[in-house]
Amino acid sequence: MRAEAEATVDQLKQSMALLRRHLDWDQANLRLEELNALAEDPDLWNDPQNAQKLMRERTRLDDSITAVVEIEQDLADTVEIIELSEMDGDEDMEAEALEQLTMLAEKAKKSELKALLSGEADANDAYIEIHSGAGGTESQDWANMLLRMYARWAEKRGYKVDTVQYMPGEEAGIKTATLQIKGEDVYGWLKTESGVHRLVRISPYDSNARRHTSFASVWVYPVIDDSIDIEIAESDLKVDTYRASGAGGQHVNTTDSAVRITHQPSGIVVQCQNQRSQHKNRAEAMSMLKARLYEEELRRREEEANSVNAQKTEIGWGHQIRSYVLQPYQMVKDLRTAEESSQPDKVLDGDLDPFMAAALAARVHGESGEVSDIE
Repeated sequence: MRAEAEATVDQLKQSMALLRRHLDWDQANLRLEELNALAEDPDLWNDPQNAQKLMRERTRLDDSITAVVEIEQDLADTVEIIELSEMDGDEDMEAEALEQLTMLAEKAKKSELKALLSGEADANDAYIEIHSGAGGTESQDWANMLLRMYARWAEKRGYKVDTVQYMPGEEAGIKTATLQIKGEDVYGWLKTESGVHRLVRISPYDSNARRHTSFASVWVYPVIDDSIDIEIAESDLKVDTYRASGAGGQHVNTTDSAVRITHQPSGIVVQCQNQRSQHKNRAEAMSMLKARLYEEELRRREEEANSVNAQKTEIGWGHQIRSYVLQPYQMVKDLRTAEESSQPDKVLDGDLDPFMAAALAARVHGESGEVSDIE
């Protein structure tokens, strides 16, 4: 077999092994048998919400398992055809088999990516919070650039974007903002974006045209539904009201309708101002708080499973996940996966899928540690 074909076969075998490990193969098959049995229970649909949840889980699991079995079988068949065509000297048959091998590699890549989005809350909508770091106008402008980047990414995927909270900077940009993004697998795609993002550029706000480094933090957490019960004691909450700011039409800044809730045991703060009614903003803020607490629990479980340290959230040096350099050269580099792009304009316009896919894949491949930073 040609060296190139052998390399593709080895890569496919490794990919299938990783998928089996990610699915926890034996447990996945047992769970699918259990779900198939539950699907045949006539009483299942007495609780429609739970039934829909179980059926979604069953479909995802069945699709993932079937994809692995089919690719492994097709791979074995293709390898056999290649070996037979080489023995018989049939170049046409060999060429067709090699083409099939390439198609299998693409199919495996898609299956691997789909499997990466099979976490407990991956199918959910998501909130994304953006906070500017130290540095005044420069960092606030950078936070606003990130806000636009994620909104553009969502729009390109056909997702719906709502602004839940928005606090403008003094001169430009934003101090903080929260978006709710709705669509299929939104949280699964966005969950690896949490962390500190670093920008290096010639500042448009510096009359001496000096190079500046700015930081902003991004935090992503899933929107949760009523089936997930999060208990919050009223005595643990500090609720403040204030006047909404930013875009919103004639009703903005007329009443103290915006709501800020602080969960004192955890220190989590959530804010909502997108509704005219204080009551509705409070309800939305409570949903956000429950989502944040749920995301913390998911993260804690993942950290325990992988025996990794708690995620650092300080906005500054040493905690960044990605660097965006606009001057003196053009480069965006993810510091966890080494994924990079020499077209920062495209990335800042929402071309984020390669970075998200690489970060998701790194979780399955068991990679750990950060790649060296870039200057």
